[in-house]
Amino acid sequence: MVSRAVSSWGNLSRIEHTLYGLRSRFDPFPQIASGSSVLPFGNGRSYGDSCLNPGGALLETLSLDRFMHFDRESGVLACEAGVLLADILPLAVAAGWFLPVVPGTAYVTVGGAIANDVHGKNHHRAGTFGCHVRRLELLRSNGERLQCSPHQNAEWFCATVGGLGLTGAITWAELQLRPVPGPSVAAEVIRFANLDRFFALCDESDRDFEYTFAWIDCLARGRRLGRGLLQRGNHRQGAAGARHRARTLSVPFVSPVSMVNSASLRVFNGVLYHLQRSTVQRHTADYGAFFFPLDRILHWNRVYGPRGFYQYQCVLPEPGAAAATARLLESIAREGQGSFLASLKRFGALSSPGMLSFPKPGVTVALDFPNKGAAIERLFRELDVVVSEAGGRLYPAKDARMPGALFRAGYPRWTEFARYIDPACSSSFWRRVSAES
Repeated sequence: MVSRAVSSWGNLSRIEHTLYGLRSRFDPFPQIASGSSVLPFGNGRSYGDSCLNPGGALLETLSLDRFMHFDRESGVLACEAGVLLADILPLAVAAGWFLPVVPGTAYVTVGGAIANDVHGKNHHRAGTFGCHVRRLELLRSNGERLQCSPHQNAEWFCATVGGLGLTGAITWAELQLRPVPGPSVAAEVIRFANLDRFFALCDESDRDFEYTFAWIDCLARGRRLGRGLLQRGNHRQGAAGARHRARTLSVPFVSPVSMVNSASLRVFNGVLYHLQRSTVQRHTADYGAFFFPLDRILHWNRVYGPRGFYQYQCVLPEPGAAAATARLLESIAREGQGSFLASLKRFGALSSPGMLSFPKPGVTVALDFPNKGAAIERLFRELDVVVSEAGGRLYPAKDARMPGALFRAGYPRWTEFARYIDPACSSSFWRRVSAES
C-alpha cells in the first residue's frame, strides 16, 4: 500500500489516493481501511473522474498482465484484466485475427475496455466491446469469485460490462476475436461540405464499409455547418509488421498555457479541411495508423496546458438525431470553442449488454475542450439542454462534470445497477451522478 497523486487523462486535477495492487489474478481482494472505499484502476485513460476515488483508494490492475490461452483456430483468447489492447493486437494479427471492437487508443486495459464497454468505428456492424466478451471473473470484496457470462450469472455480467469498476475487480476475461485477411486497412477519406452531406455519406458507408467515422470542423457555421472529412475502411491483406515500424513522437512536458484556442483552431481546421485536394482520397493504412493515430503522439494530452481539458461526448438518438446534432454544433461554433479533435459517428442498432452501456441508435458527437472554467461550463449547460431535450446521454468514460439529473434521465437502469455495486467500491463519478441534487 502506497500513497500517490493520480490524474485521469484529462489532467483536470491530480488527487492523492491510497494505492493497493493485485499482483496476480489469484490474489485476494485487499483489506480496505474501515470507512474507506476502493475503485479498480487500469491504465488511467478515462478522461474524467470515473476512474478516480478521492478520499479513498485505488486498486491497481496493470500487474495482471498475463495471457492465459489463445486458440489460433477459433480466435478465442483469455487474458488477465491488466493486459493492454496494444499487447493483444500484434499477437492476434500475426495469427490472422483482430479485436472485434477497438476504441481510439490501444493503451487501455481489457478490464477497462469491459468496465466502460468501449465502442469503436464499427459500432454499426459489431456493437460494443462487451458484445464479444465470452466470460469474465469478478472478484468481490467479500472474497467471492463469480464466473460471469451472458449465460452464467448473467445479471452480474450485465452490471459489470459498462459498470465502471463498481461491481468489483475483473481479474481475467475471455474474448472472441474476429478473422481478418491481413494487418492493413483499405481506407478512403471523403471531404464533405456540411452536415446533410455527412448523413448521406453515412447511408452509403455503413452499407459497404465496416469502419466509418468523421472529423468535423467545429467552428464552421451556416451552409458549412458540420463540414469535415469522413474516413471509412475495410480490412485487407498487406505487409505484416507495418505497425511496429511506425515512428512515435512525444510531447515532453505540460505546456504552460493551452495550445488549443480559437485562433489556432481556426487555422488548423481550415488547413486540414482544404489540405486534401480531391474529394475522395484512397490509400492503404497499417492498422495502427487507421485505428490509433493519436497513439503515435505520446502524452498528447499535455498540449492543453496545466488546467487540462474536458471531453464532451454524447449520443443523440433517432428520430431527430440530425436536427439535434445541428443544434449542438451551432452552439459550439457560435461560442468559438472546441478542439482539433472533433468527431462524428452514427451508432447502429445492436444492443449493448451492459446496464450502463453508452451507445444506442443515433449520432455520437465527441469534442475536447480546454478547461476555461466558468466559460466552458456555461457552454456545457447549453449543450446539456440539447442532449436532454433529444433524449440523449453523455458518456461516463469521458465525463468530468455531468449533472446527476442528466445521468439519471439518460441511464434509466441506474437504480437496478446500483443493487450490484460492491459495498467496498465507489468513485468520484458515481457519488456525483447518483446524488439526488
